[in-house]
Parts: sequence; structure tokens; C-alpha cells
Amino acid sequence: MSNREPELLIGDILESANKIMAYIGDMSFEAFCSDSKTFDAVIRNFEIIGEAAGRLPDVFKQAHPQIDWYRIRGFRNRIVHDYMGIDYEIVWEIKNHFLPDLIFKINQIGF
Repeated sequence: MSNREPELLIGDILESANKIMAYIGDMSFEAFCSDSKTFDAVIRNFEIIGEAAGRLPDVFKQAHPQIDWYRIRGFRNRIVHDYMGIDYEIVWEIKNHFLPDLIFKINQIGF
């Protein structure tokens, strides 16, 4: 368990999610796939999101079940342990369909 307060961990998640959105911006999928620096930066920030989510106390996660903490941590584990097999399409879909919802839900927590 982390020594960091949940508020700081949530801040890490939100900061990394916003960085991902900014790094990709209005980039096309094809441009994203061919830009290794952006891809690496996005993957690193997904790792941070997953690590911070995993360090949140269980009581905090139980108090906020609207966020799928288990899947966030699972994606982080997949990235870290299967780094040669990361599917660009999955990363792109998570960025487009999951990340905006996560940012919205994190902002609703209200720190």
C-alpha cells in the first residue's frame, strides 16, 4: 500500500489521463501508430494510472464503485508484463472510450 494519500493518487490518475488526451490530441490512429514517442508517452501514463489505482486503499475503491479499479489495474499489468505485445488498437479504444469517462468520474469525486 502506498504512503501517499488517496487525494494525491487520484491527482496522479487525473494528471496522467489528461496528459494522454493532450499527447494524442486530434492525431489520427495511423499517426499515433507511427509516432513511437507519443505511443511510449501514452503507455507510460497508462502505467501511472494503473499503479496509482492499485495503490488506492480498498475502502476508497469500495466507496467509489462507479470506477472499475480492477480493470484499470489489469490494463496496467498487461502493459507492464506484455510490453512487446501491446495492441495499438486496444490502447486507442481505451483512450477514446474509457479515458474520457474516467476523467469525468474522477472529477466527480471532487478533490
